[in-house]
Amino acid sequence: MTSADKVKILNISIDNLTLSELLERLEKGIVFTPNVDHLMKLQKDQEFMECYNLADYRVCDSKIVEYASKFLGTPLKEKISGSDFFPAFYNYHKHNEKIKIFLLGAAEGVAQKAQHIINEKVGREIIVGAHSPSFGFENNEQECLEIIDKINQSGATVLAVGVGAPKQEKWIIRYKDKMPNILIFLAIGATIEFEAGCKPRSPKWMSNLGIEWLHRLISEPQRLWKRYLVDDLPFLWLILKEKFKSKPQLILGKLGNIETMRASK
Repeated sequence: MTSADKVKILNISIDNLTLSELLERLEKGIVFTPNVDHLMKLQKDQEFMECYNLADYRVCDSKIVEYASKFLGTPLKEKISGSDFFPAFYNYHKHNEKIKIFLLGAAEGVAQKAQHIINEKVGREIIVGAHSPSFGFENNEQECLEIIDKINQSGATVLAVGVGAPKQEKWIIRYKDKMPNILIFLAIGATIEFEAGCKPRSPKWMSNLGIEWLHRLISEPQRLWKRYLVDDLPFLWLILKEKFKSKPQLILGKLGNIETMRASK
């Protein structure tokens, strides 16, 4: 089966790219990384959906979403989580002086710690600025404008925002036009905390199996239990409906075959 350029999962299309293909193609644009939680929010948040429609790249950030694509018959090539993509991105551009990144997100001082660690790894000042916004900053227009001024003054050409979905995606779309020097916008979730070493990532085997969510749930049960155990569970039902919504006759036919087999015994 040949892979489509885009794969539709519920109500969004996901770019069917490998990590290396994305790195080669990405010269400018907005990158979002849909996972199960995003897909569930996109079922009822119209503003979030409008933001997603304006993204230039939407790449799969979930092994479960990858499994769902295979189940639906249009397999995605691979999972590209933000926490894998971002370090691949800055290493890919380690000698590209045109790439200068600003980090926005995480708790006080965490973005600055990530800035120092990444620059040490890369061997140059690829992260040219970092800022940890206050809680609820997105509702404070004055604070947002001050952050934008800081980004514009930094000389950055890439903005990586890690303040959680859908806040980070909505903030990027709302303010992108006020940052004319930013060529690439990345929504990267908890990646800044991972880069700073403040939050552990799951073991690779858990990520490969599609149970990275379980590691995160165990690590932060009070914050994440509702997301994973309540909000995201209907995803499985929605995928089943998607699989069979255009094939009612197939389902009835299979049921009929089962009944025939039972009757013949």
